[in-house]
Amino acid sequence: MADLHIFNQFVERTKAFPALPTAVVWPLTDVALEGAVEAAQAGIIEPILFGPEAKIKALAAELKLDVSKYTFVEAATEAKAAELGCIACREGKAGVMMKGSLHTDTLMHAAMNKETGLRGRGRISHVFLLDTPAYERTVLVTDAAINIAPELEDKFHIIRNAIDLAHGLGIEKPNVALLAAVETVNPKMPTTLEAAALCKMADRGQITGAVLDGPLSFDTAISTNSAKLKKLTSPVSGHADILVAPNLEAGNMLVKELVYWGGAKVAGLVLGARVPVILTSRADSAESRLSSCAVATLYHYAKNPVK
Repeated sequence: MADLHIFNQFVERTKAFPALPTAVVWPLTDVALEGAVEAAQAGIIEPILFGPEAKIKALAAELKLDVSKYTFVEAATEAKAAELGCIACREGKAGVMMKGSLHTDTLMHAAMNKETGLRGRGRISHVFLLDTPAYERTVLVTDAAINIAPELEDKFHIIRNAIDLAHGLGIEKPNVALLAAVETVNPKMPTTLEAAALCKMADRGQITGAVLDGPLSFDTAISTNSAKLKKLTSPVSGHADILVAPNLEAGNMLVKELVYWGGAKVAGLVLGARVPVILTSRADSAESRLSSCAVATLYHYAKNPVK
């Protein structure tokens, strides 16, 4: 079984950088507040807490957490907290935004606002990072949270965002597997046609910094033995660093299966906005939030080196 210590390595690597000011939006459940406080105690982030100050402090007292050193920004509703968090990031007061216990739709609605949100020039997408005992590599899965039914152009941006994150984490030339139900091009299966087109775009230099292959079924993407049995020759098979899901539903189910059946550790990040957005499930553990903070911090400083 693989040794699940890569997330610990991410946390350790953040010690080389200053704590990153982080807009923590609506941390009103145990894991949401504990995750932010634990990341702060580890020196990874410097929390700015957005929400009802009295309720957050009451929850902290109940959990025996010391939040006296943190900055609070009063907000009576989830929507207002998300809006103010985005504004703080736009103004440079925070380098990353972190989801607390509010619904993803509320947070992302604020982030997508043209006037006060975090829209950048590219396409916003989400990447899950997973360490599982069943696979020897840390794998990035995209997009399983934002883009519901991405078309070819959307996938182009989704892939580039994931490659960018991989580079920020020190994976110099990630292997990208474009997932489908089969590993052959089938005109009746649009996903296989898109995978083939994206690989040709990589051949033409439109997507750089990675090795792409697809369509690949899940088994041929992560197993050299499966590829051998199917007589498939691929530079990615068994060595995939990034798994590109055909749509959100497939990606979301894949991630949850790896977590609940495969014992995977998980972190999550939204890319393509003005700042990274730590976007975890409300059911995720404080440990998952800590790992996500570490990934966001490493990515931030990869893009913005300390002078």
